[in-house]
Amino acid sequence: MKQVKLFFCAWVILLSSVSCSKKYDEYRQNPNRPENTPPSLIFTAVANDLNMDRPWSLVSRWNQFDICNYNYYGDQRYDWTGATWNFITLNNVQRMEQEAKRIGLADVNGYTAVAKFFKAFFYYRMSSLNGDLPLEEALKSIETPSPVYGGQKQIFQQILQWLDEANTDIESLLSKTGDAKVEGDFYFDKLSGWRKTVNTFRLRVLISLSRKESEADLKIKQQFNDIISNKSKYPIFENASDNLQFIYNNINKYPSNPDNLGLDATRYNMSATYLNALVALKDPRVFITAEPATAQLKAGKTPADITAYNGASSGEDLADMSSKMSTVNDAAYSLRSRSRYYSGYAPEPGIIVGYAEMCFNIAEAINRGWITGDAESWYKKGIKASLAFYGIPVDAPGNVNKIYPYNATGSTTYNIGFDFDNVYYPQSSVKYAGNNATGLNQILRQKYFAFFQNSGWEAYYNQRRTGVPVFLTGTGTGNSGRIPKRFQYPANEQTTNNNNWKQAVQSQFGSNDDINAEMWLIK
Repeated sequence: MKQVKLFFCAWVILLSSVSCSKKYDEYRQNPNRPENTPPSLIFTAVANDLNMDRPWSLVSRWNQFDICNYNYYGDQRYDWTGATWNFITLNNVQRMEQEAKRIGLADVNGYTAVAKFFKAFFYYRMSSLNGDLPLEEALKSIETPSPVYGGQKQIFQQILQWLDEANTDIESLLSKTGDAKVEGDFYFDKLSGWRKTVNTFRLRVLISLSRKESEADLKIKQQFNDIISNKSKYPIFENASDNLQFIYNNINKYPSNPDNLGLDATRYNMSATYLNALVALKDPRVFITAEPATAQLKAGKTPADITAYNGASSGEDLADMSSKMSTVNDAAYSLRSRSRYYSGYAPEPGIIVGYAEMCFNIAEAINRGWITGDAESWYKKGIKASLAFYGIPVDAPGNVNKIYPYNATGSTTYNIGFDFDNVYYPQSSVKYAGNNATGLNQILRQKYFAFFQNSGWEAYYNQRRTGVPVFLTGTGTGNSGRIPKRFQYPANEQTTNNNNWKQAVQSQFGSNDDINAEMWLIK
């Protein structure tokens, strides 16, 4: 009898545990939170993150395009600390691939193909800012909370492999299913737009490796030549309509807009690194992107006089600059153009990967002897594409409409004549000097101009790699008058992944997570 009672009790306990387990499983489900997410929704979220380094952000000041003249709103110091990583976005990319398979799509589909571009894009961004990164184990955060780091060379090889595979996957999809749009995509109407982007971005990555062109196993020159010499296998951008760009509107508003006109329009002025270099070339982009310095107008100049435009050095002491900008009608430096950047919510798209940059990258590759071709032709295409972005006539003499000033009741328009072929381009400082150091400098300088308020960190990356243009330093930029070479690793790496973090820092920089240390990419 005792045994029967014990058996009965045990059976009750077992049933209770099963019942409790069942109730737990039921209760742990949140009816207000979906268990699955359509891959299209994840795609949209990830695609939005491509535009994280937006116009007129701190990145723009570190690119030395503009300057904050009032310390309440910020500064342009290069006292960098920990970088912002994109592993949350990359985990979403991985989830997108899983969800695409869950709903029954083939192993290779539009989501998995573009996912390889997403991975390449964000790893390029992170590694270019930091150096070595968690790689193979990085997206296994639950199973591997402390992922090991991959070397930067390995990372760039992986980036190039992802891009090559993405091109192949999209080519296969186009041949099987046609040129359909990926649901959730707000950049392109057709998958072929991503294929051109993949190969154009790959040219960017290869150019970023110019200091490693002698490393035979990377095959940088061969890869670049393969893309340029076989457009059917590796289609690239054909004009600016192919750009990967973020379109702003009344909902997704451009960062500077009528809502913040009264708040900060006069707190930011133009940088000499950008503006004064354009003034020296008599470049009409001056009239479009900037306003004349009111001190110059007070002295008798007009908004149609290009010498009335003046940028400040990023290295100037912030207090001194603030003092020079404190009087509205006697300001020493040019503001960003309020008529362009504050009169609406969509003054221009945010270019992420652009045609103009591609032209300059090809011109640079020819100049360096990587490929054969006419560098001057690509150089001119790049300049024209950048000018045309601002509505400046490039194919025949015409007028540039300079609108000044912006106000609530109206503005004054000045028509400024412009002739690319007969006046602008023949200048000795603009006309291509040939496949030599001077010609390379010209390509890099014009590429810098074309990066104004777009393409995220590319202006800084190119300057770090080549020294063009010369970035201005001083009290205002901090860091003992130096332009740093990298960001530190995120602070939480020291606490959550300390051993691997220490090893990565030691192997690259000798135990000091130094912003002035050189990573493999630029050695």
